[in-house]
Amino acid sequence: MQLILSRKGFDSSAGGVPSPIFPDGRIISLPIPDKRTDLKYNNIEVNGHNLGRIVDHLTNGKVQPDSSLHLDPDLNSDHLPRSHEWLPLFGQTGAAQGHLRNQSVIAGDLFVFFGLFQEVEIRNGRWGFRKNTKPKHLIWGWLQIGEIVKVDNIKDQLDWASYHPHFNRAEDDNNTLYISTRDGAGIFEEYSECRQLTAPEAPSPTHWGLPAWFFPYESRPVLTYHGKMDRWQRKEENVLLKSASRGQEFILQTEHYPEAKSWLSGIGLTLPGSK
Repeated sequence: MQLILSRKGFDSSAGGVPSPIFPDGRIISLPIPDKRTDLKYNNIEVNGHNLGRIVDHLTNGKVQPDSSLHLDPDLNSDHLPRSHEWLPLFGQTGAAQGHLRNQSVIAGDLFVFFGLFQEVEIRNGRWGFRKNTKPKHLIWGWLQIGEIVKVDNIKDQLDWASYHPHFNRAEDDNNTLYISTRDGAGIFEEYSECRQLTAPEAPSPTHWGLPAWFFPYESRPVLTYHGKMDRWQRKEENVLLKSASRGQEFILQTEHYPEAKSWLSGIGLTLPGSK
């Protein structure tokens, strides 16, 4: 199985701000804006929060409640009315899809989604970012691949997926859907330190603190996009990584990193059929 760390959700370029960590510890990954879709932020409620209200407040109106959004990956069955055939899914194209293809990503491989988050609070009736807090990268969801399909080949076969933003694109042979296994996808609703990638006291969100086994010693294949060894710094029980600011998916070949299975379990991710 390959482990694919996939950066998704609001950030400094897409959306312009981090996604929220609420005072009760719950988190919501905000889907990025996308003018090509009909789905609006104010169409979606998550844990009692309307996404339209959240994006309006946190962006100071730069993203409006009725702005269109790119709901991808789509992991939560409660976000929209669903067909009984619905499965979680994720779309990719362009250079990012080329990377997945070149790394021979197949059914059974695992996407672990992370994004930029920051603590928020209510001030004068509006959500805003808490003072003296910093953005951080958190893991917020996952999808184990059940099927990989080219969108142009199946548009007339998957009516239940026609809402998805990758169905609203011009013909593109690279446009690809990754459809989950049954019960093989989900989101983490609450912040947990064990799912924080950014190291404590890090100067920026891209400075990660990872378990020591991530270090690519003894010629093990390195996490893709991180082949320069000056990105890596060993510590006593962990490793510091200056993560790449470019690239949407970073891929680790877990056959060379058997510790990955217990790490996934430790962050609360137990896959169907695993013990």
